[in-house]
Amino acid sequence: MTKLGDRPSSPRGRRRRQQLVEAGVELLGEGGWSAVTTRAVAERGGTNQGLIHYHFGGLPGLRAEIARRAGELVIAPVVDGVLAARDTREMLDVLREAVPAITADERIVCLSVQLIAGAVSEPALGELFRDEMREARARVDEHLRELHPRLSEQDREGAAVLLAALVDGLVLHVLLDRELPVESALTTLGRLAAAVEGED
Repeated sequence: MTKLGDRPSSPRGRRRRQQLVEAGVELLGEGGWSAVTTRAVAERGGTNQGLIHYHFGGLPGLRAEIARRAGELVIAPVVDGVLAARDTREMLDVLREAVPAITADERIVCLSVQLIAGAVSEPALGELFRDEMREARARVDEHLRELHPRLSEQDREGAAVLLAALVDGLVLHVLLDRELPVESALTTLGRLAAAVEGED
């Protein structure tokens, strides 16, 4: 029988829930979605399978929370860096640091691949990951509004989409070609952005 202290809304219950999610993220990074089973997560989390049903309603609910947490680990560092940038130059500096950091982190690379795989194979995970990406772009859009108040809504939205696609594309290409001239590409982009800003 589950103790009252393990109720989902209690501090102990929230800690247990987070513990199970982190265990699932570890398994996802190690073996992909096929490794994320109720038994494996319970064993890694040092608890019984019944608590997974109690806290998440079963494996689909658990997998959704694992995908949400994995998405945070993959997306948040880049978005937070961009939101801290005070101008376009600093945004590009964020990317100069972020792309090598992402491609050098095997765990983040594995989680990124599995998030995409899950999004493609499972509609529920795809919808969740899509919403996470939309939220990240909306935050970037709002930051661009503060930095460039004269930009139209359409241009801000387009810039947020391009920025997200730029990160994803550079990471993919660097994984395929470690000699990719990322610095040159970002320097060129900086010059183009400066020219556009000068015309604004």
